Parts: sequence; structure tokens; C-alpha cells
Amino acid sequence: MNETQSTQSAFDSEFLKKLEYLYIVSKKIFAGRIKAERRSTRRGVSVEFADYRNYTAGDDFRYIDWNAFARFDELLLKLYEEREDLHIYFLVDASRSMTYGDPQKLLYAKRVAAALAYIGLSNLDRVSITAFTEADLNRLPTERGKGKIFTVLDFLDRIGGAGETNLQTAFSNFVHTAKRRGLVVLISDLFDPRGFTDGLNVLKFQKHDLFLIHIVDDKEVNPELLGDYHLVDMETNQLRPVTINESHLKRYKALFQKYCGDLDRYCVQREIGFIRTATELPFDELILRIFRMGGFVS
Repeated sequence: MNETQSTQSAFDSEFLKKLEYLYIVSKKIFAGRIKAERRSTRRGVSVEFADYRNYTAGDDFRYIDWNAFARFDELLLKLYEEREDLHIYFLVDASRSMTYGDPQKLLYAKRVAAALAYIGLSNLDRVSITAFTEADLNRLPTERGKGKIFTVLDFLDRIGGAGETNLQTAFSNFVHTAKRRGLVVLISDLFDPRGFTDGLNVLKFQKHDLFLIHIVDDKEVNPELLGDYHLVDMETNQLRPVTINESHLKRYKALFQKYCGDLDRYCVQREIGFIRTATELPFDELILRIFRMGGFVS
């Protein structure tokens, strides 16, 4: 992947100050129910006491509750709940269309990924980040612990927008690298000429939990174009001369809204966590909205 450094700095001092604030707020909102701290339903000999059952031949006698035996004259075995590390996979769209806008959609995506990654790392989850284009994956290996946030920021800062979008190919490549099921956080404008369905189906087929952050620029939603133009496709460099009138704008907006509506329905029907945001919304406000809707955490 071409990792041309963006001229816009993704992480300034103000950004860094907000990371810990967002983590603290997330803990207050969910009062210890962060998804990263999920427990498995398996019974083992791990962190927290869960239940008793009767002792049977062959059980490990070290887990007999001798206090209970003294009181009830019955051999009872202590059971414990195992805590499972949550694997969080961030998929960041690094295609050329993400370099559009002010701020760039890619810049916005980096900040959102960094903030959510920090929360995961702070909860001792295993976090990895993959920047993807049509057929290229640039992957940060799994990290764990709050101190790894600087490794994450360095990786994200080096991502530059290049190449075309092919969600199905990119996600098919990704699932071969993600050996464990986990939470996949996809951050993208989803501008794939083939549509989004086949790509998202790849992730759902692998039984990952999926949370989708759809990033748009307001000028894509409400373009202010009237007259004669030569429009250039950002990803293919294809040039197309067009004359745009009010009727064309109305049709474009209708098609864009249909695309968004189709995506909304797809996510609802498949129980995929989903939020759409314009880059005009400050990234920290988006993070708080995600918390309050119970998306990234639950």
C-alpha cells in the first residue's frame, strides 16, 4: 500500500488529552458493562466465583469447598467464570475516495479508530488494525495494554489514501488473517461500485460481531454543483464531462438516500451495529454517541 503521509496531522496534543477523557466517560456511562469485559459462559478455574455443583469422582479435589463440607457434610465443588479477552479488529478504509473532504474522511476515520482502540487497550483487550484497499491489507499485529496506544497512533499516522475499493476482496483477505472471532469495527465510506452487500456478507459469514461506522462528507450528501463540469473519479481517475441541472441534482440525492436506506435495512435485518456520521461532527461527539447507543460497547 502506498503510505503517503497525509498533510493533515491526525493526532495533536488536544486529541491526546481527549483519549483518557473518553475512556473515563465510557466507564461512567456503562458502569462496568464495557463489552471488552465480557465473560464467557464456559466454566473453569479462572477469575470469579460463579456457582457450586456436587463433587463427582475424578474432579480436582483442590476446588472442593471445605467450609461448605464442614457446615453441610456435603462435598461441593466451586465453579468459576472465565474472563475471555475480546479481540477487536479495526478495518479502516484507506482507498483514495477516503482522502476527500475537509477534514478528510480518512483523517476522521483515523481519529475514530484511535479513540475506540484506546478504550479497548485500556480494558486489556487485544486490538489489531487493518488498513485496506481493493486487494491490499496493511495490518498492525495484535496489541494489548494501554501503553500500546502510541504504537497504534504511529501506525494510523502512516496510512495514506491510495487505490480503489473492493470490499469483498479486501474482507476475504482479512478473514484469512483473523484467526479468532471477535468484534470487527469497520470504518469506511463504502464507496464500492459493486455495492456493500457481498463484502459485509463475508464478515458475517465468519461469525464476527460487526459494528459499522459509515463516514460521509456533507458535500457528498448535498453537492452544490450546477453547470458544466469535468468530473474525475478519485479512485480510477476516469474523466467524465457532465452538465448538471436541478433535475440531475434531485436524482443524485434520491439515489444517495436510497443507498443509505438500503445499508440501514441491511444492518437492521442482520443485527449489525451501525452509525452514520458526517465529518463535520467532532470525532469525540461521535464516540459519545456510539457509547450511548450501546454500539461498540454493551
